Amino acid sequence: MGLVDRVYDLADSFPAREGYGLTSQVTRAVVSVPANIAEGQARSTAKDFANFLAIARGSLMETETLLMVAVRRGYVSDADAGEAFSQITEVSKMLTSLRNRIATRKGAR
Repeated sequence: MGLVDRVYDLADSFPAREGYGLTSQVTRAVVSVPANIAEGQARSTAKDFANFLAIARGSLMETETLLMVAVRRGYVSDADAGEAFSQITEVSKMLTSLRNRIATRKGAR
């Protein structure tokens, strides 16, 4: 959820013309990360949960790519986006670890 807050803060500095473009895409992508984790956790099987964790990781990588675009376009500095990139790395590690543990325990791969 901290990553969601950070990305929203960064998106606030994007140009107004990006409101329906990059701003919308990056905020939808970052919100999808915890939403898919929550939805997967509520599912009845470990296999379903593992699948939703994989989807969450895909949304996380989409968020990273969209932030890279924002940096390349000069909407935010690399330094300003640095905390978000660090959080993305940590969340990615956590998602991968959790998915591997669930898959190993329950044969959910």
